[in-house]
Amino acid sequence: MILQALAAYYHRLADEPDSSIPPFGYAEQKVHFALVLDKSGNLVQVQDLRDHMKKKEPVSRALPTGLEDGTRTANPSAHYLWDNTKYVLSRDKGQNMKRAKICFDLFRERIKKITQNEKDEGILAVLSFLDKVVPENPQDSVHWKALAPYWDELENANLVFRLEGDLKFINDRQVPKRCWENFLHNDVENRKLSICLVSGKEELVAGTHMPVKGLYSSGSSLVSFNLDAFKSYGKKQNFNAPISEQSAFAYTTALNHLLSKESRQKIRIGDAATVFWTEKPSPMERLFGFVIDPPSEDEGLTAEIRLMLEAVRDGKLPRDVDPKNGFFLLGLSPNIARLSVRFWHESTVGDAVEKVGQHFRDLAIDPQYQSDPLHPGMWRLLRQTAVQEKSENIPPLLAGAFMRAVITGGLYPQSLLSAIINRIRAGADINYYRAALIKAVLVRKYRITDTQPMEVGMALNEETTNTAYRLGRLFAVLEQAQKDAVPGANATIKDRFYGSASATPGKVFPLLIRLSQHHMSKAEYGWARDKKIEEIMSAINEFPAFLSLEDQGLFALGYYHQRQAFFTKSENKDKKED
Repeated sequence: MILQALAAYYHRLADEPDSSIPPFGYAEQKVHFALVLDKSGNLVQVQDLRDHMKKKEPVSRALPTGLEDGTRTANPSAHYLWDNTKYVLSRDKGQNMKRAKICFDLFRERIKKITQNEKDEGILAVLSFLDKVVPENPQDSVHWKALAPYWDELENANLVFRLEGDLKFINDRQVPKRCWENFLHNDVENRKLSICLVSGKEELVAGTHMPVKGLYSSGSSLVSFNLDAFKSYGKKQNFNAPISEQSAFAYTTALNHLLSKESRQKIRIGDAATVFWTEKPSPMERLFGFVIDPPSEDEGLTAEIRLMLEAVRDGKLPRDVDPKNGFFLLGLSPNIARLSVRFWHESTVGDAVEKVGQHFRDLAIDPQYQSDPLHPGMWRLLRQTAVQEKSENIPPLLAGAFMRAVITGGLYPQSLLSAIINRIRAGADINYYRAALIKAVLVRKYRITDTQPMEVGMALNEETTNTAYRLGRLFAVLEQAQKDAVPGANATIKDRFYGSASATPGKVFPLLIRLSQHHMSKAEYGWARDKKIEEIMSAINEFPAFLSLEDQGLFALGYYHQRQAFFTKSENKDKKED
């Protein structure tokens, strides 16, 4: 289903007017330099194609790329009329001259095989250029004078050819293009017919598939058979799961398009990347990434995105969006051998937006500061589970499981709550994001499993008798009593006792209650704290020996809500005095 949906997406893009998606036999490739040749094959100029405004970023061009040109590390395989300097100039960074010579010869022979003695000026110029290259010692080549100023920068660069006075690359000229297209359709040596698992038609099967880039530096495969243990009935490579050359090209090209640097249809969080698309063209392809992982105000939260987020939270859609349009979501993580599929989800645009709106409603909690976003992004939320809040420290597999819960409306992963509680017990603050995540996990679990020990709301609930929640409130009051008695203290009871108080309250709270009496005797408003302690403890029959993970979540929420209540009262008092 994944490959069929991706192939259908490719054909949808290819049929659109002014489509930039590469046709069969081509792929977007990074290009650094163009070698400008005269008609005799002499190198006239090395043209720098890189974008110097973006730190010399190479440009992307649709270049001839066969399916067999996938992984070339083990088995060298040349491209047609373009390649890196190892193939074009016989230059190897590792000084492996023997291998560089093999690659250079493959490049020249490939051009000859595909062009079949065509007399096109561009083809003849390239072959003449290659005849004048001296693989063993490039400085002896007649091209050296033009190459020398760029020699260091040419290392590992991708090169194309251009005739002097012609604006097109040689591979884009009419005759070289026709030669390439004829080769794709007529070169049937070692190619097999079989029923394609994607199209259902009898077609030529692709032995290898083009690499999927954007996740792993050298590219990875979504479908591959690279060990004998994966093979059956003596079949090699992807003949074990026959997919036609056209279908293999379509799904890999579509996936590379979705994962490209310029794509707005991907979200990268931790070790996982999520791509999404719709069955028919829809504005949600452009906006859904902002909906599911909104930017902050300082990152460019535009009025359009803000209005969209507010509509989604209310379960609404813009008028120009078809809610029945098919919606596809694919979660991937990188791997050297092949990509790992974290999750795959098919639904409609209306259903996907409703699920994201429910996610925001589940997260809703009183903000800690006025700057806290009403629609926190996934990246910001998942960072709260990581050591030092660094993306690379997000627990493996968590990002994919979290995204799946958001888009399907299912339970959030249990590891999410565990990760947050562990960070808090390790000394992390119970901030707005962590409190919102804890609330969302508990609210959704209570709703789906139909278990409701208490109503978890946005703000302080003084009526509930839930012991864990009241213990969190009590801990916040005891901490505030200490702050009243010792203003500006370097450490509070939270720094020393929060972990044990939230896990084993029976051992810690008796000590904290005794300490609080000393604090309140010194504080100016100690009587008010004492009254609040008495009110909270009126519904606590005993201090439990231990609290479960969910109860520790309720403890953290009680602490957060009570602390926010103190902050709100302090703000209101300041306003009255003003």
